[in-house]
Amino acid sequence: MARQRCCGLVEEEPLCRRFRAEGGEETVVLGVDELEAIRLKDAVGLDQEACASQMGLSRPTFQRLLTQARRKVAEALAGGKHMHVEGGVYQMKNRQFECKACGHVWEEPPCTEGGKHGYELPCPQCGSMEKFKLQEGARHACGGQGSHGGGCGCGGH
Repeated sequence: MARQRCCGLVEEEPLCRRFRAEGGEETVVLGVDELEAIRLKDAVGLDQEACASQMGLSRPTFQRLLTQARRKVAEALAGGKHMHVEGGVYQMKNRQFECKACGHVWEEPPCTEGGKHGYELPCPQCGSMEKFKLQEGARHACGGQGSHGGGCGCGGH
């Protein structure tokens, strides 16, 4: 039995989860982690090592995920099938901010519906609304630290 792979880190929830093919009846399901792999590699243009690092995966695991994702997208486009983005093996990245006024760095959990977006968050130290989002240091929302830190219970660490 193959072991379950590590959950990949995803920056943000997809903006659009349903794509409808004109006249199509069948549906291809693309995981949120698969969409993130395509986004990082093909839309952002990172090399595979950087993509794997961003997602907290090994490079071979990222390669397999990307290949599977591209196959599904090709199947939907070439076969005139609808595509739904849902599920997958992933965790949302925690968001890190740095205050421009006092330099304080803090972390916020992923923004969920009804939660506070980055523009609504004041610095917990000085109350300033002037901040910027840091890209590094993301962790599994469940407490893991990437592909070898453990703690997320996915079995892939």
